[in-house]
Amino acid sequence: MGYAHEYAHAVLHRGRVPMEPTDHVVNWADGPRKGKYYPHAEAFALPGTEDLADVPAAPGLLPGAAGERAAEGPAGFSLPLLAAMLKDSYGLTGRRLGIQANTDLPGLPFYTHANWSRGTAGGGGLYPVSIHWASGPSGPLTPGLHYYDVHRHALQRLLAGDVTDRVRDALGPDAPPEALDTDQYLILGIKYWQNSFKYNSFSFHVVCTDLGTLVQTWRIWAATRGLRISPVLWFDEPRLNELLGVTGEEETVFAVVPLHWEAPAPRRDTGRPGTPRTDPRHRPAVRHRDLERSRTLLEFAALRAMHQATLEGAANRPAPGALAAAAALPFDTGGDTDDTGGGTGGTGRGTGARVALPAPVLPDSGVRRALRNRRSSFGRFDARRRLDSAHLSAVLAACAETRLAGDTDPSGELRLTRLYAFVNHVEGVEQGAYAYDPDRGELRLVAAGPQGSFLQRNYFLANYNLEQAGAVLVPTVRTTAVLDALGDRGYRLALGTVGAVSQSFYVAASALGLGAGVALGFDNVSFVERLGLEGSDEAPLLIMALGHERPDPADFRHEIA
Repeated sequence: MGYAHEYAHAVLHRGRVPMEPTDHVVNWADGPRKGKYYPHAEAFALPGTEDLADVPAAPGLLPGAAGERAAEGPAGFSLPLLAAMLKDSYGLTGRRLGIQANTDLPGLPFYTHANWSRGTAGGGGLYPVSIHWASGPSGPLTPGLHYYDVHRHALQRLLAGDVTDRVRDALGPDAPPEALDTDQYLILGIKYWQNSFKYNSFSFHVVCTDLGTLVQTWRIWAATRGLRISPVLWFDEPRLNELLGVTGEEETVFAVVPLHWEAPAPRRDTGRPGTPRTDPRHRPAVRHRDLERSRTLLEFAALRAMHQATLEGAANRPAPGALAAAAALPFDTGGDTDDTGGGTGGTGRGTGARVALPAPVLPDSGVRRALRNRRSSFGRFDARRRLDSAHLSAVLAACAETRLAGDTDPSGELRLTRLYAFVNHVEGVEQGAYAYDPDRGELRLVAAGPQGSFLQRNYFLANYNLEQAGAVLVPTVRTTAVLDALGDRGYRLALGTVGAVSQSFYVAASALGLGAGVALGFDNVSFVERLGLEGSDEAPLLIMALGHERPDPADFRHEIA
């Protein structure tokens, strides 16, 4: 077993055995920027996005719908489409200033402490993913490598010249065909300090979920237009770090997303002589350097160890089918038991009463509208209005259908996550903890009775009253099985998938006009015990609260200010 097994165990038990360093104090005054800063790189404004027609969000979230729209979509990405996807996902779309229960509320009225909304969720609102676009001759710009400046919705040219052959070399000859038949790539880096200054050793866990939320936003956004996003997670990481001019220990590439462009990529001459790609003197690299705001940067042993563990074998893509061993286990298909609920003998799959849910349906609200309305509820839940079971069904189905569909599962067939629902106030569903069976569209009772006190007792923070939520959803992943099947690098996939589920949750809730909130600060072991998962390898990794909010919230209307 590699170090990732040890790290996963520490994360699962951190509610009872704190992770080192236990004396870490966040220096907010010396925190990093929420984005990289290249003071001398030339910038190009991207096209505006408001004139691009919005399309329904539902096709990217519910089963089969993405394929139904494929024939209606464009031939591939164009500059306006790419600009819109970047803006709707990671660009700044508004200012958040409303009465809520988070601890940073007193500082938000000050511009320097302002909270800017984005379509994609971010752990702690820190957004450590850096987006680079490597564009070849088929693109609309002079070939080169660009950084997406989220604050200006602009591209900064970091390097001129076609470097996409370098990217393809790093992906390897066994990469999925669509990754090799293009000359347009989005390269996603993680700047560790942008998250670790707050979360220290726990930060590697958080940044993996951040990667998943962003990729899932793109998958939803692209699917509504008949386009496909499929990340590559196994590649020669040091080679791409060298291209971006980053050290690896401070910032590293986590994923490469090939783009199918509207213009075909030119035919490549794979036998060009005279350019020894193994000689560093002939390899292009970015010379611009990110100017860090923080004066003091700290290192954390567990973060560095996880970086090294997931770097080893980075270019050794797992064999086809290797991930199947870590798929979510199917539900037992035996006869019904009594309706008393209770423990599940370590299966956690629900052996009690079954509750059939309505067919999942999401409204035809625009994907841009859903992304721009997405927010965390932070204490606004109101139990006086019960959650409609049809809405719960739609959100559960959207989460259950979430896949990263990366190079370990190009077709997106494998379901890595199982979902559980702690029902507090849902029309037609008794209070209790349930396992969700997506194939039958039903809940199966695991533990009967009110769950509100359990939920709140095992939540670390004071910004949510979980008993007031209509339901709290909990995704699990067989984390150790993923690591056994794929090696330590599989941790990025496991947590990235959970992050993708949380983004589906947010977008579906937003489309339905519901309040939502995702949290990492809870006692994971207590949920293992409550769901009867002892002896299994299912790990509860997030809690996702869903419900109605109190009416008439006091919000700052940034769009009319």
